[in-house]
Amino acid sequence: KVIRKATELVVKGKYIATFHAECRQFERDITLLDALYVIKTGYRENKHDEFKEEWNTWNYAIEGETLQDERIRVIVSFDDENLLIITVINIIR
Repeated sequence: KVIRKATELVVKGKYIATFHAECRQFERDITLLDALYVIKTGYRENKHDEFKEEWNTWNYAIEGETLQDERIRVIVSFDDENLLIITVINIIR
């Protein structure tokens, strides 16, 4: 359900990368296109999901491989209309 909803919003262009995510993308050499690709093709990693009390919402973890065969985790959330890309993380194999 999370992956389906996230993918639908990406396809519709209804996503926002937070400032935090943009900073981490730059630091970790992960492009927005990498993150969007993993959202559409990856899998949910439930053990990294987390409820954020300060926002009263869940953050969900999606992992997968980029087109360059690099494994990343994308943390996402939802507001009323958009997918929020919270952060991106390199996964060391």
